[in-house]
Amino acid sequence: MADEEESPGALRRAYRTVTPGYKSHTDREMNSVGWIIFLVLLALFLPLLPFFLAVWALTKLLEFLAAQRGQSEEDET
Repeated sequence: MADEEESPGALRRAYRTVTPGYKSHTDREMNSVGWIIFLVLLALFLPLLPFFLAVWALTKLLEFLAAQRGQSEEDET
């Protein structure tokens, strides 16, 4: 019987509050801050993009050459 009284059930009483309800709205100030940060990062990293691409292409080329060397050594044995 005690378990039935302690189990959660339907809300029997509505709680009132002194604070007004929240109404959703757009936050233009934070959106503009986010866009500014994005554009600054883009301006910083865009000039570095060719270097990143060159390093990526070089690593892919070295991986390809290592795979070719590994296959030729297997063929010889």
